[in-house]
Amino acid sequence: MNIYVANVSFRAREEDLKEVFARYGEVSSVKILKDRETNRSRGFGFVEMPNDDEARNAIEAVNGQEFQQRNLVVKEALPPKQ
Repeated sequence: MNIYVANVSFRAREEDLKEVFARYGEVSSVKILKDRETNRSRGFGFVEMPNDDEARNAIEAVNGQEFQQRNLVVKEALPPKQ
């Protein structure tokens, strides 16, 4: 399952976010999106978890959790619009 994570601290690294979600199961990838011009974090990203049950547990547990002085907003990512 692909998980959308918003309100991510601009200082956060992908490894930091992976640690948070790995408490709830296997994490196959983490991507924090960056601005093309400044290479600075855009404050959101995606976490991919192969097991849907673990992903749902992670979403429920991590949504609203404080991470690097910000409360994360976590939900299932919607497929991209064509």
